[in-house]
Amino acid sequence: MNQYILVLDCGATTLRAVAVGMKGEILAISALPNVPRLQSGCEECLIWDIDEIWNKFLQVIPKVRSQVDGKIEAVTVTTFGADGTTVKKDGTLTYPVISWQCSRTSGWAKRIASLISPREIFRLTGYQIIPFNTIIKLLWMRENVPEALDQADSYMMMPGLLSYKLCGEMSFDYPSASTTMMIDIRTKKWSDRLLSLVGLDETFFPPFTPSGGVIGQVTEKVHSETGIPKGTPVIAAGHDTQFALIGSMADQSEMVLSSGTWEIAAIRIPEYHDSERAFETGIMTEFDAIDDLWNPQMLMMAGGVVEWVRRNFYADIKDRSDIYSLMIDSGREVEPGSGRVIVIPSFMPSGPNKPYETQGTILGLGLTTDRSQVYRAALEGLSFQLKQAVKAFFETFGFEPTALRVVGGGSKNHLWNQIRADVLGIPVITISCEEGTVLGAALFAMVGSDAARSIEEAKNMVEITTRVWEPSENWPRYQKLYEEYEKLPLFLASHYRNKI
Repeated sequence: MNQYILVLDCGATTLRAVAVGMKGEILAISALPNVPRLQSGCEECLIWDIDEIWNKFLQVIPKVRSQVDGKIEAVTVTTFGADGTTVKKDGTLTYPVISWQCSRTSGWAKRIASLISPREIFRLTGYQIIPFNTIIKLLWMRENVPEALDQADSYMMMPGLLSYKLCGEMSFDYPSASTTMMIDIRTKKWSDRLLSLVGLDETFFPPFTPSGGVIGQVTEKVHSETGIPKGTPVIAAGHDTQFALIGSMADQSEMVLSSGTWEIAAIRIPEYHDSERAFETGIMTEFDAIDDLWNPQMLMMAGGVVEWVRRNFYADIKDRSDIYSLMIDSGREVEPGSGRVIVIPSFMPSGPNKPYETQGTILGLGLTTDRSQVYRAALEGLSFQLKQAVKAFFETFGFEPTALRVVGGGSKNHLWNQIRADVLGIPVITISCEEGTVLGAALFAMVGSDAARSIEEAKNMVEITTRVWEPSENWPRYQKLYEEYEKLPLFLASHYRNKI
């Protein structure tokens, strides 16, 4: 009989129940779409309907169980950060979960600077001001729906809300807490100064449960609804970014790139210190899932740029099932440098070019330029952007990666992986398991259920293979191209800062 971990993975577009075996093998997956809903009575306000999400999990969990002949050792939840809401003692919500995609908090993202400077926020929390930060939502609630806070006994993030559905116990994990912009990044304690802005104190939040800790046990009600045995331990995981790092199987000398529509470049360091350079370059730091480690990271647009190229330059074939293979094949035929075409992939205000207010830019177009050159230039620009992030990590933390570990959809593009290796001058590694976040959460559940004594032991139980892209003979050429690319944001700054 198989023993396995049941991972509930709630993404912003899809939610899934996944059975993970003790060797890291994916035994079964069942998924349903997940989208935010318009809030009744609040025009253009987006929320997560927790009851709808839970009811979908009640559908997919039995489907996974029916595909696996085995025993569930533990259940764990991983999902996005920043989103949560106020609750009563019995778990009843006093206000819906405001989605990170909702625009209602954009005003407070600007106004918070009148209460405390962005630099001081960064010093305390390691976080940049983003409209969907948890504290921004709480400021909006305090101003617009104060009764939701006054009637509440506590606050939980999305992992805690879903874990409560499983076991009836409130919880708060450290990785999710570090996305709230309310916790001291050095001490792992709530910041009195930031909480006071919302009129709260640390007693408003449940006690912390470290990732891998036991929150509670599956209830009789959940057993009757899903078939998960009553008493099965519910193990804390949390914010999905941290578990992608763990599930990549990287060691601490490697940088991890979680590559999808967005890319998160992250490292794992044993001590944290405040840095002006980190603040200026847009680096944010969160707690690692393992105690006494921190995760500096940079958020950058990535696959979204490739999708833009597909829609606009490959419009005649954009809906073909083999479109990505065709784009990759065409890009391979182009020499490094893409015929002097340069794409600056700053399509959103984030990443290393944010201080220059750079926007998406294409340079070097001519009458003979074709779409394959633009496509390869986009991959090169994204790889140059990544090198800027590597440079920022070195200048800020003295971290120089020995390799880049890539997970997510962007890891499947072999041409892109080779360009990354050539631009960075280090090996690029991918793993055979395409479910890095789910695997990382499962590893912690293995420890929490005593199937393994430590994360390292759990990792040693996993059987996966790797593929490595070494820098090729194109490496020297890309170093020269990067030197030219690096100058462009400063040259273009006066243009993009001119608001006329």
